[in-house]
Amino acid sequence: MRPQPSPLARSRAGKLPPRALALTVRAALVAVGTAAALLIVAALAAPHARAESSGAYRLVVHPSNGAREVDRSFVAQAFLKKITHWPNGDTIEPVDLDQRSPVRRRWSDEVLNRSVKAVKSYWQQMIFSGRALPPPEVTNDQQVIDFVLHRAGGIGYVSADANLRGARTLSLRN
Repeated sequence: MRPQPSPLARSRAGKLPPRALALTVRAALVAVGTAAALLIVAALAAPHARAESSGAYRLVVHPSNGAREVDRSFVAQAFLKKITHWPNGDTIEPVDLDQRSPVRRRWSDEVLNRSVKAVKSYWQQMIFSGRALPPPEVTNDQQVIDFVLHRAGGIGYVSADANLRGARTLSLRN
């Protein structure tokens, strides 16, 4: 089978009417314009996407929480509900991001020293034995911030570039 000549080649050979050629050129220009618009949108969204996809995170708490720095092991135990109170007596109320979040994956690996799948298995055992329920899961950084801002003992983690809206950050020490 012989390849078909392009519309431009057919036009030069006199086989494509001028109106068809104009429509073909117009369609090509629209395609190029659409591609350029998509590239601009992608470039504008890139800084947020990079922070989210890298999994970089910040630990956030209610503004009234007096701590500035906490041990990584304390935070891990708080998220696994092995510790239930802050040193000042407030009940610790952790919140998790959705299991598919790159920030959640990195958080679980670095702070809990477990994969998200292993954490899910841990909570299934805790629920089955009637010992505890997992922290609530939310879908985005702003929901984590809302949760923490409405609970004195709230603690969560958000992507590194999240708008904290008054929530405080804590440093983790090993």
